Amino acid sequence: QLQLVESGGGLVQPGGSLRLSCAASRFTLNYYAIGWFRQAPGKEREGVSCVSGTDGSTDYADSVKGRFTISRDNAKNTVYLQMNSLKPEDTAVYYCAAPKLPFNRCALYSDRYDYWGQGTQVTVSS
Repeated sequence: QLQLVESGGGLVQPGGSLRLSCAASRFTLNYYAIGWFRQAPGKEREGVSCVSGTDGSTDYADSVKGRFTISRDNAKNTVYLQMNSLKPEDTAVYYCAAPKLPFNRCALYSDRYDYWGQGTQVTVSS
């Protein structure tokens, strides 16, 4: 069973930064599309960013473009989400996800993903 573990969440002031990590056990992340999603209380889960398992191309939700950056560290078998210029509306539980098969292009639709981490809380507040 593929397992994903997120870390790096916390409380940060508006304008601050956090870096989330998505680490995998029992498989190599390198060739998998990885998506980051978030869900705020009372709202639907939304796609934030993703990186493809084919050519490393990336995609971002309009709400985070220019502020968030997704990246891979293959040596550490980890995908990161660097979040800068954080806003109160970024407050949510953040999840990373992977599909069953490798070598896929990424997408910001949750139904494209089969494996999910437990989530990490990000709170942006003064």
